[in-house]
Amino acid sequence: MKEKYITVTGMKYYYGLVPFKIGKKLKCVKEPENPYDSEAIKVTMKHIGTVGHVANAPYTTVAGTMSAGRIYEKVGKKFKAEVMFITPSAVICKVLQSEENHGGQKGEQECINEESPA
Repeated sequence: MKEKYITVTGMKYYYGLVPFKIGKKLKCVKEPENPYDSEAIKVTMKHIGTVGHVANAPYTTVAGTMSAGRIYEKVGKKFKAEVMFITPSAVICKVLQSEENHGGQKGEQECINEESPA
């Protein structure tokens, strides 16, 4: 299965880049009731809370990563991502797994839906 990457942005509204470290696991949660974006996905860290959002605009999504809109239907309500790269304006993460079923124990291949040919 092809790996999926996302851009985390909006850190300046929370804690900046301080809490981010390469290899850190993040929890991503869909926010369908978000008043600014119906495809919003917030990014949280244990013991800290919200640290940003998955980028969903062409000017915030780093080339080679998926926007919140593009990944929204490919993941469950909650999923994990791992920090791979940190830039001054964005954090690039690899999508790891969904927490929808089996208490978060499903592997990446089972829970991130691939577009299958009809």
